[in-house]
Amino acid sequence: MESFEPKKLALIRILQVLEKHSDSNHPIKHDKIVELLKSEFDLTIERKAIGRNISLLNEAGYDIETTKKGSYLSARTFEDSELKLLIDSVLSSKHITPKQSKELIEKLCSQSNKYFKKHVKNIYSVGDWNKTENVAVFYNVEIIDEAIESNLQIKFDYNKYGTDKKMHHSATHVVSPYQMILQNQRYYLMCFDERWKHVQYFRMDRITDIELMDTIRTPLKSVKGFENGIDYKRFSASMPYMFCDEPQRITFTADDGVIDQVVDWFGKDITIERKNDTNYVSIYASVNAMEYWAMQYLNAVEVLTPLELRERIKKNVQSANEKYKD
Repeated sequence: MESFEPKKLALIRILQVLEKHSDSNHPIKHDKIVELLKSEFDLTIERKAIGRNISLLNEAGYDIETTKKGSYLSARTFEDSELKLLIDSVLSSKHITPKQSKELIEKLCSQSNKYFKKHVKNIYSVGDWNKTENVAVFYNVEIIDEAIESNLQIKFDYNKYGTDKKMHHSATHVVSPYQMILQNQRYYLMCFDERWKHVQYFRMDRITDIELMDTIRTPLKSVKGFENGIDYKRFSASMPYMFCDEPQRITFTADDGVIDQVVDWFGKDITIERKNDTNYVSIYASVNAMEYWAMQYLNAVEVLTPLELRERIKKNVQSANEKYKD
């Protein structure tokens, strides 16, 4: 006979067994469930009680199928394909340390059964990826989130890599935080720098020694250009790099071979006109960001306006030409 304690635990333990050991390809006979309850939880229960408890779980909303081959959990919070997508995102995120990535992947794997993890090879290669060394990223997120919710400023040290390939203190900032943004596999803090009096974007993985202050943050709507809050069209104009200069209308020509890259980087809210076998592109973007981007595609892109940007690129090319002279 069942003791009082197992009867109270049976429902949740049976669910845990089904979560870990079953899926549509691996149904479990009720005899096997009895064995697993005993071996994994030291829980003794009669075979006939398994069916009753599974019926109760079904009534509670759990999708458990029972066939001649056994019972299995047919629906979970995440599909395996969704878990793989999330795991790949964690793996490729440069702002999460290898150790934190592995721990997150382990937690995601626990959302499926034991068979799923066997197919997740990425968990073993996480150390080979280019990731941050800053273990404080998750703590930074907590403090920044608390500051935003509490309407307070924060203080932190900002770091940059040196020639020794280690991070070194660059400056200390007091800022009013507004939002955390993921862009190009990097996590940024959008904030108002209280010293320089303008909006800036700081890499989250470069922030250390963060401190929540008692000072009320500067309201975003009091900052020039943000009177109506965050304009996400303007925000996207800071891409492909996170510069905070005023976005401008930029026009350039682009070869057919890079049109795919143009749309990939700047999205579909752009104008592309074809005249005389030439692609004329018009975008709204940060001039500083565009300078960096255009230099990458120098052989396929020619900036037309604004003239200031065109001159900057021309000087970059001349400077590069001097460096590469024989």
